[in-house]
Amino acid sequence: MCGIAGKIHLQGQPIEGLSNQLKQMNKLQSHRGPDGETVWVHPQSYVGFAHRRLSIIDLSTGNQPMNDGYGNTIVFNGEIYNYLELRDELKNIYRFKTTSDTEVILAAYNKWGEDCVLHLRGMFAFAIWDEKKHILFCARDRFGIKPFYYTITKNKEFIFASEVKALLPFSDEVTTDYEGLKDYFVFQFPLGEKTLFKGMRQLLPAHILIVKNEEIKINKYWEVHYNLDFKHDKQYFQEKLKELLWDSVKIHTRSDVPVGAYLSGGLDSSLISLLGKKALDKQNGFMAFNGRFLDGKDYDETEYAKEVVKDRGMELCQVDITEDDFIKNIKKVIYHLDYPVAGPGSFPQYMVSQLAGKHLKVVLGGQGGDEIFGGYTRYLLAYFEQCIKGAIDGTLNNGNFIVTYESIIPNLRSLQSYKPLMQEFWSEGLFAELDRRYFRLVNRGNSLKTVINWEMLEPYSAFDTFQNIFWSKNVGKESYFDAMTHFDFKTLLPSLLQVEDRMSMAHGLESRVPFLDHPLIEFAATIPSNIKFENGTLKNLLKNTFKSVIPKKILDRKDKMGFPVPLSQWMKKGRIYEFVHDIFSSKKAKERSYLNKGFQIDSLISKEGKFSRSLWGLLSLELWQQEFLDRAVSIKKIL
Repeated sequence: MCGIAGKIHLQGQPIEGLSNQLKQMNKLQSHRGPDGETVWVHPQSYVGFAHRRLSIIDLSTGNQPMNDGYGNTIVFNGEIYNYLELRDELKNIYRFKTTSDTEVILAAYNKWGEDCVLHLRGMFAFAIWDEKKHILFCARDRFGIKPFYYTITKNKEFIFASEVKALLPFSDEVTTDYEGLKDYFVFQFPLGEKTLFKGMRQLLPAHILIVKNEEIKINKYWEVHYNLDFKHDKQYFQEKLKELLWDSVKIHTRSDVPVGAYLSGGLDSSLISLLGKKALDKQNGFMAFNGRFLDGKDYDETEYAKEVVKDRGMELCQVDITEDDFIKNIKKVIYHLDYPVAGPGSFPQYMVSQLAGKHLKVVLGGQGGDEIFGGYTRYLLAYFEQCIKGAIDGTLNNGNFIVTYESIIPNLRSLQSYKPLMQEFWSEGLFAELDRRYFRLVNRGNSLKTVINWEMLEPYSAFDTFQNIFWSKNVGKESYFDAMTHFDFKTLLPSLLQVEDRMSMAHGLESRVPFLDHPLIEFAATIPSNIKFENGTLKNLLKNTFKSVIPKKILDRKDKMGFPVPLSQWMKKGRIYEFVHDIFSSKKAKERSYLNKGFQIDSLISKEGKFSRSLWGLLSLELWQQEFLDRAVSIKKIL
């Protein structure tokens, strides 16, 4: 796990001061690799790499950038979990000098070229300079667990890094991407390659990028296809799921340093923690990390985390998160994120990662379970509406995937905390097309209608981009459930993984996510939704498959809310109320072009619901503006 960066001149011209520029990029990403730093510059100075190292595998000989002796030099961030199997496969045709997974990528590239990515099982972002072919070959893992950002300057330089902040001093300008900004207001994250920085792009998950001469080619190398399997019964899917997840957890615990886990008390993190402890075969000492807010039972899930570790030889390490922690750390959170995405969960994630980083270098996390197995309550809400529509229209039994409204009724208690959302959701557009209904559910811009100057964000349509993803060719149109989960898998999940990566790496901590293993994902896409979502039970298949492993108290939960943050409660009084007012009181804050004239922060505070995100979204954006956009001149001057 590391921080990577590099530059190449597209016309092969020497880059003046390249070594110093690479060192500067390393400095800006120093938190990602506290164990070492190195730069490599081509003899002709038109291409070079920078690397910050967090030592996890092959602690003594895995330094980078690494050359294979055949003219290929690599800089790599991530972990290749099947590196031992690949090493054994390639040992007769490649002479290994280290025991690192980095060198295994070089060996795989030597044998398979661009197709090497198809053989890699893990999380990765890397770049290889191929001296013989004179190409720069870059790749990102299938799910976007590891980041890869790039920009192309007017001086014909292609620059890449693990974090956008390492690109900014070398960019042509530091300004806002307004299409990405509109996506942010609607979804709380940009869609596709966009970021919130104009000219800064991310290489999409499961894509490779090749720089040759002055050409840049980007191709997709993997896709998940929802080819539903109606031939097998529930028992078959349970056995196969058990086999694949257990195999993934075992391979994700490969490490030359101790491994622990995040433990929120929800289903996913509880299951991964328990399986991780079993895979490491430790009687005692497996460390799990939890954060809690002491602001009432709605924000304290400690009892569930304690239930998981009880009598299992696990140690629960906890941090109590306070209002003072928010004031002290929120600007650091936004800085490390590069640009705001997703909800306020990044703040407690930062605090828990800070705690874990004091004890370990590697933790397991439960990201991906909600998007793969259907864990978000909005799926139930949207599906319930369509079941009612089907019953009225007489189309309820069309398709093999249907879950009936009668079977859903016993599980509607899960919607108890979502009554305000239901009122808003059903207030208009009831029984409209599936895509429009789900768009309405995920559209966070509705609460900002009178706040945002939407005219300045025209003519770009976030809905059109949404539709292209929602109705992707790899998803069958008959399954509403799969279309919803697939959209989140392609958009929300990468933004959550951005949070996962940045908040852990801010503390020199590697986070691994066993749910995101491509054999498991490919299998899960074949499971009909009436099995995944039987009787409207969220994560039904996952719960039934591992009911002997997960404590009953966790299985029976109906109140899981993610990582709830008492933000709206804090902002209505006391020090955080004053803090927020101070943030929005500057002349620049009052004149942001995306805000309607006359906007008053108090009007938004007074309307903010218990788990609303409008205020969080605007606060994060303003802090980002102050940290990066308002400091654009000084950022460019650091060289």
